[in-house]
Amino acid sequence: MGRFGAASVAAGVSRAAYEGLRRLGSREPRWERTNHAGRAVGLYAGPATALGAAAGTAAAGAGAGGAAGVLAVLGAGACGAYDDAYGDHRRGFRAHLAALRSGEVTSGAVKLFGIGAAGLVAGALLKERPLDKVLAGVVVAGTAHLVNLVDVRPGRAGLVVLGLSAPGLLRTPLAAAPVGAVAAVLGDDLAERTMLGDTGAHALGAAVGTAIAASNGRLGLAVHAAGLVAAAAYAEIR
Repeated sequence: MGRFGAASVAAGVSRAAYEGLRRLGSREPRWERTNHAGRAVGLYAGPATALGAAAGTAAAGAGAGGAAGVLAVLGAGACGAYDDAYGDHRRGFRAHLAALRSGEVTSGAVKLFGIGAAGLVAGALLKERPLDKVLAGVVVAGTAHLVNLVDVRPGRAGLVVLGLSAPGLLRTPLAAAPVGAVAAVLGDDLAERTMLGDTGAHALGAAVGTAIAASNGRLGLAVHAAGLVAAAAYAEIR
C-alpha cells in the first residue's frame, strides 16, 4: 500500500478509536487530565493515535520496516500508557535512575528501559550491520522521547510529528502513518478537547523514528542519533 493508503488507514483507525474511547470513557475520571491552562481534557487521543499509527505502519508494509514499526509503536505506546496510568511528578532520567538505585522502579524507568528495548529490537529488524542496528535503535527510541518532551502545550507534539515526518514522505511510505494518525486528532488537540499524553506522544514518536531509521544510511543515522542524544541531554540540564 502506498503513502496515501497508509495515511488513510492511520487516520481512519485513529478517528474511529478516538470517537469510541470518548463515548466509553466520557464519565471516567481516569480518562481526564488537567492541562497547562487548568482545563480538564480527555486522554482519548493517546491510545487512539497509537492504534492508528500501528495500523498505518502495518498498511505501509515496506518489508521488515513495517514489522519493526508496529513493534516500536506498540511497545512505546504501552510504556507511555503505563506512565499515564501510574506516573508521578518526577521528571528527567536522573531522577528516575536515582530512584531505581534506591530500589524503586518508577514509571519513568519503565519507559526508559522499555522504549529503549523496543527501539533496539526495531533497529535490529531494520538494519543488517551491528553498528547500524544500534544507531537505528537510538533513533527510534530517541524520537519517541523527543516528541514526548515537546508535548507541553496543545498541538505542539502533533505539529512536531508532522514537521519531522514531512521530509520522509518522499523517501518511505512508513512516514505516512504518523502523519495520518496525528492529523485525525490534531484539531481536537489544538482546541484543548483532548491530549496525546505519554501514550500518544511516545507511540507517534516511535513511528516517526522508524521512518527516519528505515530511510537513512549510517551517516544519516549517526547525525540523527547525535541530535537526539543532544536534545535529551539539554532537557536534563535546562
